[in-house]
Amino acid sequence: MNIGYARVSTRDQNLELQLDALTKAGCETIYQEKVSGGASASRPELERLLTQLRPGDTVYIYKLDRLGRSLKHLLQVVGDLQQRGVGLVSLTDAINTTSAQGRLVFNLFASLAEFERELIRERTHAGLAAARARGRVGGRQRGLSEEAERTAIIAETLYREQQLGVNEIAQRLRISKVTLYKYLRHRKVVIHAHRKPAPANPPV
Repeated sequence: MNIGYARVSTRDQNLELQLDALTKAGCETIYQEKVSGGASASRPELERLLTQLRPGDTVYIYKLDRLGRSLKHLLQVVGDLQQRGVGLVSLTDAINTTSAQGRLVFNLFASLAEFERELIRERTHAGLAAARARGRVGGRQRGLSEEAERTAIIAETLYREQQLGVNEIAQRLRISKVTLYKYLRHRKVVIHAHRKPAPANPPV
């Protein structure tokens, strides 16, 4: 049985685009809800859908971010579906876990997500170690949230490595240049005007 799930995050968003796409995909039943995309938000219709699934069913969604509260939650849900013999099709992400190729794509996606988490963790540890070596105590300082502090530590590490320009660092951390400079000043980093990244292969 093909079962659809549609969600929008605020009351003023419209479900029609998702509902039309899921209907055209052949969904016999579609669960829908309007609920915040926050990590702590309850999704009663999604929970109801998950309790109704049987082996051989396939869950259809319009996009991956409609299903999970977070990347971790998304991977947990898909892992649970696979264990129960239930497939997942994301219409706009070209993911279909009912096929070997689709499972490979999703597993690669999950592996890359884990790699990114490990890389961020490694950068954070490196930043803290570098701060301690310079005689400063690492950890959260006043003025930034815990998450922002972690990002600031990574920003400091990347900036001091001089392998990336400020635009590339900002893009990699998904923050604006203004925020990047704010974080660097917060970490008491001396900012050099018009700094360019070091060449990948410096001349001998």
